[in-house]
Amino acid sequence: MTTDGTRDERAAAERAAARDAGVGIEPAAGHIGAEITGVDLTEELSRERVAVIEAAVHRWKVVFFRGQRLDHAGHVAFARRFGRPVVPPRRGGASPADVPEVETTADRLELGGRFGMDHDEWLDRRRHTLLRGWHCDHGARVDPPAATVLRAEAVPPYGGDTTWASLAAAYAGLSAPVRAFVDGLRAEHRLGVGYRPRPGDDAYARHLLDHQVATVHPLVRVHPVTGERLLFVNGYYVERITGLTRPESTAVLEMLLEQATRPEYTVRFRWEPGSVAFWDNRATIHLAPADAARLGHPRIMHRVMLTGEVPTGVDGTPSEPLTGSAPGRW
Repeated sequence: MTTDGTRDERAAAERAAARDAGVGIEPAAGHIGAEITGVDLTEELSRERVAVIEAAVHRWKVVFFRGQRLDHAGHVAFARRFGRPVVPPRRGGASPADVPEVETTADRLELGGRFGMDHDEWLDRRRHTLLRGWHCDHGARVDPPAATVLRAEAVPPYGGDTTWASLAAAYAGLSAPVRAFVDGLRAEHRLGVGYRPRPGDDAYARHLLDHQVATVHPLVRVHPVTGERLLFVNGYYVERITGLTRPESTAVLEMLLEQATRPEYTVRFRWEPGSVAFWDNRATIHLAPADAARLGHPRIMHRVMLTGEVPTGVDGTPSEPLTGSAPGRW
């Protein structure tokens, strides 16, 4: 853990490096989110600019670029400056066949029809509580992605905003007794947690069983770069806190999820065509909008994820895979 003095010195050094590299960094909220200006992501970035952007991601958890002209290849090339892009084994038909690292999120609109539901029903069965939609990307894996780069191609004239929450700020905002309590806990993360099956035969429920992924993660993970403690909870993947009874686990998780998504720990981004968001998937959870599909306007987004590591807890104990994933294997 860093002291306030060390943190202030580091922030001053980062501001100086950004000025020297000709990069503007404008915070968007008090704890999380910053807009980066003065950078054309289609150009070859200097090592200095890469270092400034990476430091901003670690400091602000999610950074935004507007007015970019990236294509699929440029998107992957930019992401590769910060890590190794993931090649997802399964993508929908809207994703580009010749660029395997890119997922097109319009694929999500295909899922309801594929499993015999319209999109609204499929979404409602996955998000039947207010906090259920909050997630990090692929959080049920033993090695969730380290970061995600999301690019907007087409967006509706209104609606479709994405919100991110800082898990570092959420942990720091807990009282000292609660921090001491959660530091030693672990939680089971499982794909499809909370999905409400349709009566009778449910093709999506069968799909979840056939592709099950589950891991026991520390409830508080330590960031491998910044050393920050992160409240590693989300509504989409966490099944229960191990070692607690079901009622105890439900009550504690509800409290922690409400803590993680408090408005002061969040930032909301209004997308435009050409916008790019780059976030630390270890230190954030996000809420994809549920309103855009109902507006009847296209919302086409392209995603590249960076390979992550196995999380470790405060005591140094790593996450333990239960089924469906192994480190580095997608």
